[in-house]
Amino acid sequence: MHKFRIVHPNAITKLRMQPAMHGMIGILFLFNVIGVYKMQDPNWLMVLLFIALGTASLAFPFMMRRVRKLSETNSILRLLQVFTLFSGSLFFLSHMQPIIGGTLLLAGLGMAYTGYAEYRIMQPVFAEIDNSGIALPTVFGQKRFGWIEMNNVILRNDVLTLDFRNNKVLQLDVLDEYSATQTAEINAYFKTRLT
Repeated sequence: MHKFRIVHPNAITKLRMQPAMHGMIGILFLFNVIGVYKMQDPNWLMVLLFIALGTASLAFPFMMRRVRKLSETNSILRLLQVFTLFSGSLFFLSHMQPIIGGTLLLAGLGMAYTGYAEYRIMQPVFAEIDNSGIALPTVFGQKRFGWIEMNNVILRNDVLTLDFRNNKVLQLDVLDEYSATQTAEINAYFKTRLT
């Protein structure tokens, strides 16, 4: 059995969407400032909370490259966004504005799911290859592919390439480094399983 530490297959797509997601939530928070401010008796604490988190959410995509612990920082910001969305939902529901409250509740649930998916994607994951097939990580578990579904499997230049019989090709970045002899042994094992 071989285990390869890899970059999660969906990580690149999710990381491209992060700035847009943070920006949309920041704009939503700033629109909520208008809603709270126009009430007969505005709650200035909620106004300050929405302004602070809206500004932080809009600024975070521009500071992402400077942050050393991106995964931890992103998780904390997502947690604050979800808390603020749920708090805003309760605030608007208590002030008899169910449409805004329901919208914030749905946005909070969506952000909670997004935060969990981003957290899972940032964790180290492993591709497991054994006699029965290849197991690749997904957001909520694993997906197993049998050897019968494979046309070719090869490890070269720290990239594990899976060539499926249905003309689908999947390339995974391997984070572990292997010597030339180890790579040759692994590729020989793949060839024995494919025949």
